[in-house]
Amino acid sequence: MGTRIPSSPVDIMSDSNDIENIHKRYSFTLINPASFYVSLFASIGIASIISALALNNYIQNYEIFYHLPAVITVLLATQYFDSRFTRHKEYSKSLHMSFFGSVLWLITVVAGILGAMIISKELSLFYIAIGMFIFSSFRIGIMTTSLGISLKKSCVLCFVQPLAMFLVLIPIDMWSVLYNVETLAFGTVFLTVAVFWSYFTDRTGLPGIKSTHKLLQAYLQSVSRSDPSEMESIILETAKPIQISTSQIRFHTDDNKNDFRMILPDLHPGPFHPVGGSDIPNQIYKTMNSSAMVLHSVSDHSLNLPSQHDVKTYLDGLLQSYVSTKGLTCTEPVTAQINKARVVGIRFDTTAVLFLSLSPHGMEDVPLFIKTEIEQIAKNRNFQNVFVVDTHNAMGGEISRDDSQDMLTAAKSVLDILITKTSYPLRYGYANSKSMNIQTDDLAGGGIGILCLAFAQKKYFLCWADANNIENGIREKIVAHLQNNGYDLVEMFTSDTHFTTMGVRNRNGYYQLGIITKPERLANWCLSIAREAEKNIVTGKFEILENQSNVRVMGSGIFEHLSRALDTSLRITKGFMIGCAGIFLLSIFLWF
Repeated sequence: MGTRIPSSPVDIMSDSNDIENIHKRYSFTLINPASFYVSLFASIGIASIISALALNNYIQNYEIFYHLPAVITVLLATQYFDSRFTRHKEYSKSLHMSFFGSVLWLITVVAGILGAMIISKELSLFYIAIGMFIFSSFRIGIMTTSLGISLKKSCVLCFVQPLAMFLVLIPIDMWSVLYNVETLAFGTVFLTVAVFWSYFTDRTGLPGIKSTHKLLQAYLQSVSRSDPSEMESIILETAKPIQISTSQIRFHTDDNKNDFRMILPDLHPGPFHPVGGSDIPNQIYKTMNSSAMVLHSVSDHSLNLPSQHDVKTYLDGLLQSYVSTKGLTCTEPVTAQINKARVVGIRFDTTAVLFLSLSPHGMEDVPLFIKTEIEQIAKNRNFQNVFVVDTHNAMGGEISRDDSQDMLTAAKSVLDILITKTSYPLRYGYANSKSMNIQTDDLAGGGIGILCLAFAQKKYFLCWADANNIENGIREKIVAHLQNNGYDLVEMFTSDTHFTTMGVRNRNGYYQLGIITKPERLANWCLSIAREAEKNIVTGKFEILENQSNVRVMGSGIFEHLSRALDTSLRITKGFMIGCAGIFLLSIFLWF
């Protein structure tokens, strides 16, 4: 039996709750220092503090100028030694591990001092020793999850740095504290907890995700080394074959020059750079000789292309599109506003293009049922095609029921007006930012493009940015700036590219347009491009092109499994952390 190919994306649209849940967890990635230099110097500083506290409070030996250089030398040597055992011999990761482990050791040392003060006990080297065991236990967790070291090997390597630092810090005649029953008992408990934690968290994704740790390692490899191969391999295990539709409105003149296209693929540009189709808008843009707007269809992460191979397959197939309709006229844009919901529509003979927005209030991906209902409304009014565009032009959450209804009402109003709207000969001009050499982290390779539609008495402008959404209110500032200069910008929209996720350190996991580039600068860029588009106005005609491509998409399953794995891992981690904190507090009160 062959694999069933869904006839439409309906079968695989992902649960938005799973996606939202995964996005909420992205903030955990911000804990890691942005630079390994931070971890290097911070670990040296913390090791120095531990040494000073130990020598001044626990040992009461003031030969710090002898011990401190030895501790730092051992620290640096073992940091390099650790890096030789990571999957790609990454020095930075061993530094981060050293930094966080040293922090835990410092906390233990300080807690020992405070505990002794509170309960009036004599300070003991027990807390130096137990801090060393906690440091070692932490290393087991990091080695097995982030560094790709097996659990057995991690149990051996975990002692290398903490024990070496302990031996050069503590005088040899005091090493016996390591062999005390109390030290060994509590130390063994912490090590056992780390082993069990590592074992169970690795299996939280079963049966959908074979190894949660390998998934994490694949993610880190893709973002830190720009190597998507392992991540794509994991995603492909649950990928689904599907037939993807792509519609185009091609503008051109009689001599087939001045070619420009509005392209609407039933794909989602994700999941994140450089994996799969994260940069698909720019890839399409370049395939069309940089004269295109790649619109965001009604789609979500279930419709991500999972690999570079699928991206190539899709792009090759896109060149085989066929013409379904031709025409010479279009209508002026029509706008309907119902509360927060705004819909802008244009008719090309019997084809309508609708741009959906809640800006400046914002929303996540438009749900599929809105597109389905709009298509039915258009069909009832004898439209041959309706292209529904998610403008993705303001930050927001899942669209509410009331906003959904308002959007449908606005779309119906626009379609009713477009039916009777007068059509005019197609006159258009297009320009993009390619010649301006714009480089900013909140804008991908496609830059900014503006289409000018010219009529007898009026010119209208549509602005596209190859970006992942727009900071709230930025669209309105750009519209106002252009209007103040005599340019009617009826809508601004983005590609929802996920190229701008690369190297991002914020809660969203990506840079929306306007979060890096100042609004004034964006507005001036758009004004310059609009003026250029106006200069390029020609009389032309249009073609509606259609394409069907057989590709694989991510599907919703992996997000469900990943969301569940994250939740389970966090529950396990919280439980183990509470347990470890309780064990440590118990050690303070039981130690004598």
